[in-house]
Amino acid sequence: MCEAAPDREPAGGNEDLALVGPDFVVVLDGATAPRGVDSGCRHDVAWLVRRLGAELATPLVGRSVAPLPDLLADAITAVGASHANHCDLTNPDSPSSTVSMVRVGPDVVEHLVLADSPVVLRAPDGRVTLVADDRIDHLPEYTLESVRRLRNQPGGFWVASTEPKAAYEAVRGATERDQVEVFAVLSDGASRYAERYGHSWQELVAVLEASGPRGLVDRVRAYDTAAAIGSFRGKRHDDATAVLCRLGRRAEG
Repeated sequence: MCEAAPDREPAGGNEDLALVGPDFVVVLDGATAPRGVDSGCRHDVAWLVRRLGAELATPLVGRSVAPLPDLLADAITAVGASHANHCDLTNPDSPSSTVSMVRVGPDVVEHLVLADSPVVLRAPDGRVTLVADDRIDHLPEYTLESVRRLRNQPGGFWVASTEPKAAYEAVRGATERDQVEVFAVLSDGASRYAERYGHSWQELVAVLEASGPRGLVDRVRAYDTAAAIGSFRGKRHDDATAVLCRLGRRAEG
């Protein structure tokens, strides 16, 4: 059973997308381009997120057994083909998105994380495992030129945009199903409860269980509003999406 709570950034529309199926969860977080940047694309990042989500949902709903990186690479390829004739896909500032995927099988729980939208797994004994791609946190600098130069490049960071090979740079793996009781999939607007505001991942999961995804987002919003200027990198408010799933016991026999 899963609960999801997308939120709306106060200043505009939500560029996150959460997809929840019978055995999968996908969370996408579109990267808003800085004002004045020419992306080479006539589509905005919300368009990319919707198209990428649609391309991922089709095989997942169809119970494809293809590896998650292959599904993501195929989705990036399909989205690129749909606008290659109208947009410059070689532009390094092309619209982009994070991708987090979880697929629950009879024996294992698979995960894939590309860029800063983490997955949190909690075992029946209470142990919490964080699956995160933190490469963007280790860039030498965050100027527009530096980020452009290091996006989807070795030694930099990777996102879903125009390069299918980015799918194979994702953090990915699998956990025995009986070792996952609860999992959460978060955009960074929600994961900042731990990453920016100092709570443990155990506390984050506890809030999700006690108050639901909406309760977590509301707490993050309160922190965002109270945060002192200069105490954080990036936007004060960001789109925030959280999905919490509880796995039942496998049928025996």
